[in-house]
Amino acid sequence: MKGVPVSESDRATAHDRTTARDRTTARAQTTPPARATARARRAERRAHADYTGGIYGSMLAASVILGAGTLGSFPRLEIVLLLLLTGIVFWIAHVHAVLFGERLAQRALDRRVVLRVCQEEWPIMKAAVPPALAVAVSPLLGLGVQGAVWLALAVALAGQVGWSVAAALWAGASWRLVLIAASVNVLLGLPIICFKLFLKH
Repeated sequence: MKGVPVSESDRATAHDRTTARDRTTARAQTTPPARATARARRAERRAHADYTGGIYGSMLAASVILGAGTLGSFPRLEIVLLLLLTGIVFWIAHVHAVLFGERLAQRALDRRVVLRVCQEEWPIMKAAVPPALAVAVSPLLGLGVQGAVWLALAVALAGQVGWSVAAALWAGASWRLVLIAASVNVLLGLPIICFKLFLKH
């Protein structure tokens, strides 16, 4: 009503209501873009995730174990060092190859790019660690050298299948495709087992 004085408490209440309404409107306007940004970030991480290095590294470790039948006086130590050093060498080689490719593509190479490539290729080295650990703990399991070799080979092949399954799941594949990826990598590991069974060292 015109001429009716408005108290300070009424003014404060009206101000609080306006502020709350503005905050609700702001949340309604900003929430969808925020969710879209989060989805975009997850999609970007999924796109950049590359597990091929882990699969390759596991196959490399299995191949190293396959050729580790005749060793010197400290076979377990030599197998562990052989696995780790081979993983490091191939990791460095892959990093160099990728960075050289970036250079050929005339892309600027800075510290951020180098660290990104090192991180993306690191699964090659990570894949060598579980078989090496299997060899290292084999005496605790009462295994001889050949038992340690077979344990490490089994761990390497399991890692190969595991990396392939992780890659398929991270890419959002269906369970059918995940099963196919695992089956293909099991089949890829069978020749290595056959070579280990029939080749004489």
